[in-house]
Amino acid sequence: MTELVATTPGIFPLPDWAKDELSDLKGHQKSDLVSGDESEAITAAYDDVRAELIETQQDAGLDRIVEGQGRWDDNLAHPLAVHDNVETRGIVRYYDNNNFYRDPVVTGPLTESGDVADELDAAATQTDGLQVVLPGPYTLAALATDEQYGDEAAFLDATAEFLAGEAAAFPDHETLFLLEPSLVTDAPGDGRDAQASEAIDTVADAVDSEVVVYPFYGALDEKVYAHLMDADVDAIGFDLVSDHDANVYNAQEYGTKSGVALGVVDGQNTLVEDPTTVRERFDWFDGQVPSEAFETAYLTSNTELFYLPVNKAVAKMETLATAADLEEVEA
Repeated sequence: MTELVATTPGIFPLPDWAKDELSDLKGHQKSDLVSGDESEAITAAYDDVRAELIETQQDAGLDRIVEGQGRWDDNLAHPLAVHDNVETRGIVRYYDNNNFYRDPVVTGPLTESGDVADELDAAATQTDGLQVVLPGPYTLAALATDEQYGDEAAFLDATAEFLAGEAAAFPDHETLFLLEPSLVTDAPGDGRDAQASEAIDTVADAVDSEVVVYPFYGALDEKVYAHLMDADVDAIGFDLVSDHDANVYNAQEYGTKSGVALGVVDGQNTLVEDPTTVRERFDWFDGQVPSEAFETAYLTSNTELFYLPVNKAVAKMETLATAADLEEVEA
């Protein structure tokens, strides 16, 4: 019987109090929102945010708890945006929506920083079911500008080695979600698709936890998916909200890993799904793929939740937790 695990891809909306307090503390200067050199007052505020986000997930009943990424003002570009050898320059649109991040321009070697590990060390004291969230190497490289390594292949390899170094410093955790939306929106071509899979392997090899590669904003091209199936990871994600037909086709045609991560609630729409509807989406997927193709299914939102108001994000967490506990229903 498939184990259902309720979780999220992280990057939550800030509580309203935190938006106001952090804005005041930072003097309303957007460029300083994530500097890596916060004052004690700002650090304390983020500590409070982390504690609240973790407690919110626990109260909602999620099986895996993320740190919440309250400091990730630059979204998935964050691990580079706070690096000493990276300059944050112009404002760039974050995929096809009205959110933005600062362009991280890599101007020197991508040495280990320990920034994310510090956040996770604090989170690990609050939960035994810790799930780590990182941008995948292909996505992080795609979101950045390279002025150090000279070509795309070298930069992707360097980005993967950087993320592997960061991940090696993480505290014990249950799962690692590598978020790879750029594999869908900016699909790698021939040669690059194999390298993207190898880059993911580099990061996955740095941890002992279950590793989930989570693409979203649509479905992977067939060749990209086939190469990803060769990666040494435990689960691959399927955004059933954006394109359920193409995603289930990949699973039917090329199989799945022993685990799958299913985007079964809409991370960009304030309409809160009914748990029964969510469970039907899982049961539909389960019925379309070969019998006993996977042992674990992570039920999650199809995108990060920072797009939503706090109350809607919380409601969707509760929906996921409830759906994972339901008995099988007929689709």
